[in-house]
Amino acid sequence: MALGYTDAPVVTGASERWGGVSEGSRPGTGGNRASPGDGREVVSVQACWAGRALPSGSSYSKSRARLIAETTAVYKQLQEENDSISTPRTDNHSVAVVGGSAAGLFAASLLARRGLSVRVFERIETLEPAARTLIVTHRMRNLLGRAAEGSIVNEIRRFELFTDGRAATISLQNPDLIVERRTLIQGLAAEAERAGAKVELGRRFHAMHPNGKSLVMEVERCADGGREEVRADTIIGGDGAASRVARSAGWEPLETLPLVQAIVPLPKNMPADTVRVWFVPQDTPYFYWLIAESPTRGALGVIGESGAETRLCLERFLEKRNLDAIEFQGARIPVYKRWVPVRRELGRGSVYLVGDAAAQVKVSTVGGTVTGFRGALGVAEAILNGGSSRELRALRRELDVHLLLRRSLHRFEQADYSHLVDLLNEGAKQPLAEYSRDEAWKILWRVCLRQPRLLLLGLRGLLRSRRSIDKPRA
Repeated sequence: MALGYTDAPVVTGASERWGGVSEGSRPGTGGNRASPGDGREVVSVQACWAGRALPSGSSYSKSRARLIAETTAVYKQLQEENDSISTPRTDNHSVAVVGGSAAGLFAASLLARRGLSVRVFERIETLEPAARTLIVTHRMRNLLGRAAEGSIVNEIRRFELFTDGRAATISLQNPDLIVERRTLIQGLAAEAERAGAKVELGRRFHAMHPNGKSLVMEVERCADGGREEVRADTIIGGDGAASRVARSAGWEPLETLPLVQAIVPLPKNMPADTVRVWFVPQDTPYFYWLIAESPTRGALGVIGESGAETRLCLERFLEKRNLDAIEFQGARIPVYKRWVPVRRELGRGSVYLVGDAAAQVKVSTVGGTVTGFRGALGVAEAILNGGSSRELRALRRELDVHLLLRRSLHRFEQADYSHLVDLLNEGAKQPLAEYSRDEAWKILWRVCLRQPRLLLLGLRGLLRSRRSIDKPRA
C-alpha cells in the first residue's frame, strides 16, 4: 500500500459545511445532528470560520468585516454543492476505507459525520508517513477547514518562470499553500476519529469478495501475520496509485511517473513567498521547481519519465545551482489519461476509488492533493445519494482540461517555451494571478482571449503531439 501518493507536489463540498457542525451535533456526543439546509448548519459553519483564531502577525490578518464577507461568499458556493447531498442514511450502512491517504481519511471523515459506520485500515503501525513538502492551491482551505491549518507551513504569493535566459513573474491574488504531508495526514486522521470513524493501524488489505448483501474483506495483521474478516456494505480504496483494492475489484493498473525532490537551503536571493519554475525540455517534458517552505529551506524537485534518469537530472540541476541536498524525497505519481470510473459493483456491495487510486491528478502539473479531496467529496456524495455526484462530474471536466493542456505542452521544445514566456504579457498574466490551477478552464479561455497567439502556440503543440503522452519521448 502506498501511503499518501495523492499528495504530489505541484509547481504548479465537504469543507466546513461538514467540519463545522457543532460538537453537540457529532456522532456520539448526544447532540442533534444538523440536516443539510435546515439552517442550523449555516450558523455553525459561518461561526466557525469567522471566529477562527488567526496567527499573530501572519498574512491572514484581515479586517473582521472582510473575513466574514469572504467566508460568506465561500460558504454560499459550498452550500450550493451541499444541495446535492442527501440527508444522513439511517440504514446502518457500513464503510471500510483501505489506506490512510489524505483522500481516504477525508472520505472517512465526511461519511462518519453523516452518521455512517466507518472503519479505516492502514498498513503502517504508527501514523508517521514519510515527510514530503507539498504545494496546493488555497482551495484546500475551503475543502478542509480547520483540518488544513496545522499542516500549512508557508504561503506562496509569486511564481517566477525561467527558460533559456527568459523570465516571467506572476503574482497570485490568493496565495498557494505549502503543506507538510505528514502533519496533514495526521490532522485528517484526528478529524476522522472526532467524526466517529475508527482508524485501525497495522492492517494490510489482502482480498475481498461478495457475501450476501455485503462485502467481506480479508485483512492481515502486520504485527503477527494473522488474518481477520471485515464485513462492509461499501469499500473505498484510498491506497494510492498501486491500489490493491483496485486490482482486486478488476480495475486496470495505472501508469505512474517518478517524482524526486531534495530539501535544500533556500538561496539568499530568493524571497520566502516565492516558487521558481524552470522549463528544461531536454531533461523532462514537465519542469523543475524550487518551493520555499520557510525563509531558510526549500524543496527542489522534478517530474520525469524514468526513475533513474530523473534522479540523475535532479543531481545535475542541484550541482548547476550550487545547492546541497539535505535530504531526498520521492514518490510515484499516477498519470491521468482518461477518466477512471470510481465505482464498481461486487455482488450486492459497492467498491469506490479515491485520490491517486483513481488517478485523480492534474496531469498538466502532476498535482493531486486538492483533486484527491474533491474525489473523496464526490464519492461521499455518491454513497449518500445512491450513486449520484455533481462533484465527480465537475472533477472529470476539470481533469480533462488539464489533460488537454498536458497534451499541448508535452512535446514543447526549448523554442516553444521561450515563445510562451515572451507571450505572457500583463493581460495574459491577469487570469493566472486571479484563478488557481484548480480552475483550469477559467484560466484557459481568459488567457487565450487576452493573448490569442498563445492559443496558436498551444494548437501547434497539440498537432505535434499526436502520439502525445501515450509513449515516452525518445
